[in-house]
Amino acid sequence: MKNFQVMKWPKTVSKSISSLTLRCLPYVVVLSLIMGLGACAAEEAAFDWESASWEEIVSEAEGSQVSFHMWGGSSIINAWIRGFVSEQMSERYGITLEMVPMEAPVFVNRLLAEREANRTRGSIDLMWINGENFKRAKEANVLAGPIVDLLPNFQSYVAPETAAYDFGYPTDGYEAPYGRAQFVFEYDSAGPHGHFTSYAELPDWVRQNPGVFTYPEPSDFTGSAFIRQAFLALNGGSDAFLEGWDEDLYAEASAKLWPYLRDIAPYLWQEGRSYPRELAMLDTLFERGEVVINMSYTQANAQQRILEGRYPNTVRSFIPAEGSVFGTHFTAMAFNAPNPAGALVLANLLLDPAVQASKNDPANWGDFTVLEMDRLSAEDRAGFEALDLGEPTLSLEELGAAAIPEIPAQYIEALQDDWYTYVLED
Repeated sequence: MKNFQVMKWPKTVSKSISSLTLRCLPYVVVLSLIMGLGACAAEEAAFDWESASWEEIVSEAEGSQVSFHMWGGSSIINAWIRGFVSEQMSERYGITLEMVPMEAPVFVNRLLAEREANRTRGSIDLMWINGENFKRAKEANVLAGPIVDLLPNFQSYVAPETAAYDFGYPTDGYEAPYGRAQFVFEYDSAGPHGHFTSYAELPDWVRQNPGVFTYPEPSDFTGSAFIRQAFLALNGGSDAFLEGWDEDLYAEASAKLWPYLRDIAPYLWQEGRSYPRELAMLDTLFERGEVVINMSYTQANAQQRILEGRYPNTVRSFIPAEGSVFGTHFTAMAFNAPNPAGALVLANLLLDPAVQASKNDPANWGDFTVLEMDRLSAEDRAGFEALDLGEPTLSLEELGAAAIPEIPAQYIEALQDDWYTYVLED
């Protein structure tokens, strides 16, 4: 509480109330606590961000601290957030950005617990959340929103359809788009093994090149993307699955996937007895030369690793003939965010053209923009046009021609769970 002062009674009445105070001390203490708590509550009345103007939101956020809960598995992404984004928040708004590395299921579970405990002031402001966890969080009513109509940069630079769905689930304005990504494979073009050109060819390729290919377990995001790409390749693409969950369709389609993955398992790294638990382990295997193909859901990842000195400059990206999944990733605000104004300012900053261009630079991340180029000023467009995405990065034309929409989260969850039954434990 601010400006708290001890009350001083006039000397003429102090003696007369002293005995009364002693007799009634418990009641006085209770009453004082109640009055004090009431004063605190009045001072800390929740900011009405839903009806505030953008100027009022910025004014409320200035000088505050905001937390950003996000996947922390990439050192280069972490460095960009803690460096460039943090500096922008500080310089523009005087806001201190706290990046909190945490897996999405963990912070969604925290929000569910806070909802159950009726915590109106929680521990999370903004979060980077993926499609399946967004669906779970939105259905459990632990997200604040809609928010996108409040963000000036969204209104100015983003096409509404970009943010309409997240893995086939309607966002209803509860998520602000953050970046675009597409799945690619990587290989050393100077190496002796080459690469497979299609999922149809992969079984023959691993037999001819035993022990030098694997993929992460599907509990890892990239491992999950690999198995659903194989799932879609064996079933003619995404179209049949975009209308929503169909249990019979899934049973029929997945019955083609499990034999395919079991058949290649003996020819994988460690003969398929174990799989990397996360992408970082596969990255290390590739960098050591223990496997000759890597994979990433960041299409400029190879160029980024070359700039870091982790890959030889002969590494290139490729996409199999059946195509590759692409998607938009998003931020969302917690239902009980302690600093909703700060969360909104951060979500808006991440859509700033200069920030998006910085993120698009492979030296910083290589994550593609969600902004529409024809909505930008000539100066802002020039910032993107000046980027050197590097020779390993496939062109926008190649990526676009191969792009397959992500399928609804229920299919992804089922594939992830069933892999452990039908492949790992088979």
